[in-house]
Amino acid sequence: MSLVLGLKCKECGREYAKEAAYVCEFCFGPLEVTYDYERIAGQFSQDVIMRRPLNLWRYRELLPLDGEPTDGLMSGYTPLIRAENLAKVLGVRELWIKNDGVNFPTLSYKDRVVPVALSKAKELGFDTVGCASTGNLANAVSAHGAKAGLRRFIFIPDDLEPGKVIGSLIYQPNLIAVAGNYDDVNKLCSEIASKYNWAFVNVNMRPYYTEGAKTYGFEIAEQLGWRAPDNLVCPVAGGTILPKIWKSFQEFEKLGIIPEVKTKVFAAQAEACAPVVGSIHQDTDIIRPVKPRPVAESVDTSLRIGNPADGPYVVHAIRESGGWGEMATDEEIIAAIQLLAATEGIWTETAGGTTLAVAKKLIEQGRINPDESTVVCITGNGLKTLEAVKERIGAPVTIQATLRSFEERVLADAR
Repeated sequence: MSLVLGLKCKECGREYAKEAAYVCEFCFGPLEVTYDYERIAGQFSQDVIMRRPLNLWRYRELLPLDGEPTDGLMSGYTPLIRAENLAKVLGVRELWIKNDGVNFPTLSYKDRVVPVALSKAKELGFDTVGCASTGNLANAVSAHGAKAGLRRFIFIPDDLEPGKVIGSLIYQPNLIAVAGNYDDVNKLCSEIASKYNWAFVNVNMRPYYTEGAKTYGFEIAEQLGWRAPDNLVCPVAGGTILPKIWKSFQEFEKLGIIPEVKTKVFAAQAEACAPVVGSIHQDTDIIRPVKPRPVAESVDTSLRIGNPADGPYVVHAIRESGGWGEMATDEEIIAAIQLLAATEGIWTETAGGTTLAVAKKLIEQGRINPDESTVVCITGNGLKTLEAVKERIGAPVTIQATLRSFEERVLADAR
């Protein structure tokens, strides 16, 4: 018997079969996967997890497949790094970096959610997959879809950074650049998904796709020695990952795998596009859509989603946990990218710069206790956003091929 019961509306509670559906037909609320936790409790434990391969499927009882996973067998279980140098700079006792910038194969946290969506899509009989993306998801669907032997239609805004465009084209999908921002792209994909029998990972497959984000939280709890952190700072774009990390901690607590969860969850957005943080600051459940600034006017492009699908659930998770949300300016984002690189040797994309900049601000505000444990979520690699820093990090020192030139030009000014 399957451990997955089906789908359920998060708003009205109506139940649905395990199918490619994402919106309730009655109240238009989002659908979410439901599990038989009583049966899971009888066969899932720390010991079971630790005997399994180091990939995202080590937590498969809490993922939405009926059969065995077919994709992402080398994805997940990325490093959780004790950031002692950075902790000293920020004035905190215990700071951790969860680094999905080294996730296999496309260097972002999307290498978690996509394999779950594709495994489920194949289980449901689909042979064609697609997505709407600001870059990282495009790369992941292109790569994992190629390995899975699926036909792929990838839709992106037409002003996406060249690195992320190339990072998709190398896998030879059908890559379509749409005139407009992400919200325009997503609307088009919803229309296409309703007409064609294709599995769009973040549209009609969204209930299954989002469950993959829980593995980020499962790993944090396991890597911390089977406990949840006191504080967690997470980037917010469409709003997928933050509520699912919160759910992952709650599921582990429910099953007795970790003790009581007392984590405060914090949201990070760029000032150029911060609809969720705006709602938190205004103390409202309503996410007022915003029009993101053009790429040329903002360094943080990966979080540029003006109408986030799961925005209300980000707000709910933050309130339930006692957390908060903040935004970062372009200057703060770049400074944070450089700080993380200079202290811990980790190069993050702009989403990670946003998250660290917000973490720094929260510490300064006193919202994060410096004596508590804090995890900062790094969800993508700096190689994806070269444009953001290339004009701000200086240039190499050019010398003649002589010892004298080296001593005069380099040693005199060496750091």
